[in-house]
Amino acid sequence: MLVKFEDNEKFYYLAPQKIKVGDYVQNGSSSEIKIGNCLPLQDIPVGIDIHNVEIQPGAGGKIARAAGSSVTISGIDGNYSIIKMTSGEVRKIDSRALATVGVLSNPDQKNIKIGKAGRSRWLGRRPHTRGVVKNPVDHPHGGGEGKSAGGRHPVSPTGQSAKGLKTRDNKRTDKFIIRRRKKKRA
Repeated sequence: MLVKFEDNEKFYYLAPQKIKVGDYVQNGSSSEIKIGNCLPLQDIPVGIDIHNVEIQPGAGGKIARAAGSSVTISGIDGNYSIIKMTSGEVRKIDSRALATVGVLSNPDQKNIKIGKAGRSRWLGRRPHTRGVVKNPVDHPHGGGEGKSAGGRHPVSPTGQSAKGLKTRDNKRTDKFIIRRRKKKRA
């Protein structure tokens, strides 16, 4: 959404659901709890849906920015707010970090069928070549006489597993994760 400020400056913001042309939005700790308003987590009551949440105060929104997404404040723990994400992960975030009240608009985005290759091209997505048709120097699945099936578990061109291998290596922020996300069911 395009937001026009009182000094006639205009900025684009993420549009929450149920916001209309002509609605007023406010930023800052003195703002009321209204859809579209952005305020620190410490000023938002428990149980409210929020989006565009900062992980570090002043670093800009990083969590719940995709179409139709939101997270919920499930409690307060000292200087930290406890956030429950849609993945099931529960983590602590500094209560001075900013978040916007409401659920993001366009929840049906995930249901869009691209339909044809050309529509992907309109979105700027280029065609990609399968690993098994490349040479061994270019991809771990490449090479072999004739059409070969790869002969190993699927991996990226750099050799990283494509079957859900955990690659997270940030022990510094592990202490803020209260509960890991739920495992996907097959």
